[in-house]
Amino acid sequence: MSDVALTQNRSRAKFWSFARPILLRLLYGLVSLLFISLITFVADEIAPGDAATARAGEKASLAQVEKLREEMGLNRPWPIRYVEFLGNASRLEFGETTVGVPTPINKLLAESLPISMKIAVMAICLAAFFGILFGTIAAIRENKLADRGILSFSTLGVTIPNYVLLPILVYVFALQLDVLPTSYELPNRQVAPEIFYLIIPVVVLALRPMATLTRLMRASMVDTLKQEFVRLSVAKGTPPFRLYAVHCFRNALIPVLTAIGTSFGYLLTGSFVVETAYLVKGIGFLAIDAITKKDTPLILATTLVTGFLFIVVNLLVDLVLPMVDPRIRESQV
Repeated sequence: MSDVALTQNRSRAKFWSFARPILLRLLYGLVSLLFISLITFVADEIAPGDAATARAGEKASLAQVEKLREEMGLNRPWPIRYVEFLGNASRLEFGETTVGVPTPINKLLAESLPISMKIAVMAICLAAFFGILFGTIAAIRENKLADRGILSFSTLGVTIPNYVLLPILVYVFALQLDVLPTSYELPNRQVAPEIFYLIIPVVVLALRPMATLTRLMRASMVDTLKQEFVRLSVAKGTPPFRLYAVHCFRNALIPVLTAIGTSFGYLLTGSFVVETAYLVKGIGFLAIDAITKKDTPLILATTLVTGFLFIVVNLLVDLVLPMVDPRIRESQV
């Protein structure tokens, strides 16, 4: 076999070693989306009431509800309606809301998704920055006062729920100190930049992943500092900053990057309560409103979009990890 053929075979093998895990991830993601949508559809189907009952109102007769159910196509078997929904969703056509004034669901998603993404990105950046920083400091100062203080803070951050922290921050910073708004939707909202109205929900959502990343970074950094190559670097006289920033930090960061992807998924789902309580018209607010009104198409649309974003973020993390740690890239070859 010629050198050119050998080179081509190696290039092809290298490409497939890189592409295969990505394709498998996409396949698993597609199966997960189908499973999530099916569970959501069935759960909505067996729950009391339906969109026709919600649209007709409490005073409507059974005959009126049945007529409305027939007009909306809800009297057809649910498997047929589910397959029809999947066909439309594959073309990014989610239809219209079935409760209240019919509104294109794509329009609602286009209005709400950017807000939720903005909050999630700001929260994960805040959580990642301070989580990695505090975790590194705690590891370097292991069993010292700084370490104990950071661990106590991270324990508090993991245990306190969002629905408890949110009213506390609103009471302190909005009602008592009057330095932040009480909600996202206010009559005079245009007098300040939008980020001003997102500070409280971003901080609330960032606290738990920040605490989790802090503890994970500390544990990973402590383990890295005990490795043989660290002792050899110290013996060779490597400056402390170079030792921590170049040799230890990069190795300790691997599990943290994976956790960041998972934390982003938590932020998308955990924002439901925060957005509803703080009147942020994001996808979480939209989902809770759809569940309350039994608006099945809107429930399914918000579920699929949230699941899709979660899968995409984790896929991006899988692509970044081999760039950070060459050992992962070599194991895929």
